Amino acid sequence: MGDEILEVDLLAFEKGDAQRRAAVVDGLMRSLATGFVYVDHDVSEDLIDTAYELLEQFFTLPAETKATFVAEGTHGQTGYTGLLVETAATSDLADWKEMLNWSRDVPPKHPLRTRFPHRYHDQVLPESAVPGISDVLNRFHDAIEDLQRRILRIVALGIGCHEDFFEKMLVDGSTLSRAIHYPPMESAPDAPHVWAGEHADINLLTALPRATARGLQVKLKDDGRWIDAVAPEGGAIINTGLMLEVITNGVIEPGIHRVVAEPGQSGDRYSVVQFCHPTPWTILAPVASCVSAETPQRFAPIAAADALDLVLYEINLIE
Repeated sequence: MGDEILEVDLLAFEKGDAQRRAAVVDGLMRSLATGFVYVDHDVSEDLIDTAYELLEQFFTLPAETKATFVAEGTHGQTGYTGLLVETAATSDLADWKEMLNWSRDVPPKHPLRTRFPHRYHDQVLPESAVPGISDVLNRFHDAIEDLQRRILRIVALGIGCHEDFFEKMLVDGSTLSRAIHYPPMESAPDAPHVWAGEHADINLLTALPRATARGLQVKLKDDGRWIDAVAPEGGAIINTGLMLEVITNGVIEPGIHRVVAEPGQSGDRYSVVQFCHPTPWTILAPVASCVSAETPQRFAPIAAADALDLVLYEINLIE
């Protein structure tokens, strides 16, 4: 397995000739041996900057103001989540972070809304506290969602499927954007909390355009070493999730990661990530191209909704 996160050019795949496209597919698949890849993209830097500015305004509001945007009963799928709530599945201690979550609404009578009411909610955003934030965050969500859809076209070719393999399962999927504020570690309680404990994401892919400080670390599968992951200029960090592991029969394993402050590191850290999810009724099962006599089928089929609910329970977002 590889021990280096590689950088690939999305536009070279989309606009290049067959040779350049093949090179991007090869580079992405080799990098995903770490569970991570850096992707050059065309998402507006001004949009990302504006989103971060407005989110910092929100997170610096008084705690009692932020608490008014908690969306009870949504299990962290929209609205504000306070400090020391989410816990990594492998940890007994809650993460030292607070979050704002949002996605896109689907129409009230849409079959997804009626069948999965616990997955599709009316969005709770702090528009009254930070005017203009809803429009910016919705445009940010759409831009990153489109970026992830385009990256999955490369993944599809890399696992021997048609380029359109993921397209339909992403339409109105429960993709979630999450802004995370990691307060200074010196302000954390006495228990040995970290910003985010070691974990894998449940979804297909996760995208992080950038963060305001270091802290994201990737666990290498060969020897268990931790290496830093920092988005390149004009690029995004992409990591793989547990749902993609099932679809690829383990050919693409989930990226194990954590967020920790370096010794002596002070100050806050902000990041905005997006978890790319298929529609909840998608049945996750290994594709034929990833199953052979040498690599027999490892995973039984499971509905995406069930896989997500189990993980939400494990990380303390469903009591």
